[in-house]
Amino acid sequence: MPDNSDTPEKSDTTPGSGPDASRPTRSSAGEIATAVLIIVAIGGLAWLAVELIRFFLLVFAAVVIAAVFDAIASWLCRVTGMPRWLGLTLSVTGLFALFAGAFLLFGSQITNEFETIRATVPQAVQSVEQFLNQYGMGDKARELVETGSQDISRILSSAGGFALAAGSGIADFVLVVVGAIFLASDPATYRRGLLMLMPARAEPTTARALDDSGKGLRGWMMGQAVSSLVVGALTWLGLELLGVPAAGGLAVVAGLLDVIPMVGPVIAGVPAALLAFTVSPMTALWTVLLFLGIQQLQGNFLQPMIQKQAVNVPPAVLLFAVLACGLLFGFIGVLLAAPLTIVLFVTVQRVYVEAILGKSVEVGGSS
Repeated sequence: MPDNSDTPEKSDTTPGSGPDASRPTRSSAGEIATAVLIIVAIGGLAWLAVELIRFFLLVFAAVVIAAVFDAIASWLCRVTGMPRWLGLTLSVTGLFALFAGAFLLFGSQITNEFETIRATVPQAVQSVEQFLNQYGMGDKARELVETGSQDISRILSSAGGFALAAGSGIADFVLVVVGAIFLASDPATYRRGLLMLMPARAEPTTARALDDSGKGLRGWMMGQAVSSLVVGALTWLGLELLGVPAAGGLAVVAGLLDVIPMVGPVIAGVPAALLAFTVSPMTALWTVLLFLGIQQLQGNFLQPMIQKQAVNVPPAVLLFAVLACGLLFGFIGVLLAAPLTIVLFVTVQRVYVEAILGKSVEVGGSS
């Protein structure tokens, strides 16, 4: 028989076997490290985005104001043929001169009427309480008054903090206006820079989204300015006819709150109805009907006009956008809810619906 004692044993070369099989290879360790780094980077960017959310909102506010400056400057240059820098200068100085002139002409009167509102509201609350007492609902009114008094006391105790916040708000406003002037001075440069960050195949879609967003913002601002003026004028005329105190101040409040879609006219009607109670309950009822009529006009005529000039955003989307922006970002979010919704609506239509899904879309205000 042959001697097989010197025959070398067959080694087990099956992949994955042997004492080092459980150890990760160099390539798998590198993949794990890369994945960890990506997760950490994504988490860091998410944390940074949350921390800088107020900064992003201020930048967006500057973009909105820059759209106004750009629209006025472009119109002046188109009509008169003046250079761009001169048209922008006239648009900025003209807007500030308009607001300054209105304050000089009506500032003292409006200030006195706001003082009247402040002094009359407690009397109005007492009038409402006496009226509800006649129907056995005075206890509920007193509970509401006590709750409101406690809230006012807490607000007054934090007056120093609010003063600092007001100072910060003024500084933010100045920075936003200055940033808007820089953006409006040469918007093509910033547009070109943003497009350079996009992949080559995404540039056409991004360019269309930017153009539609700019047109939508300009249309919204022009339509909103008309809407605020109409709402303010109708409020002043109606309250004057009803004999409600401080009609001018209440009209200013209504015109400013008209910037908040759907909810603004309702909020503006609360102090007007309270002051109307100091005249008579019937005057308060007519005041409520007046604001309901103005809200219907705003919702059925003025708001569609704005959407025709800007982007046809469904009313329910705007309403929930105001609620979401208020919960997430506070008061500044409520103010920017409408233009922010317009930009997001256009972006979703152009990027997701048109580019990704391949469906044709028609963005209102883009023509």
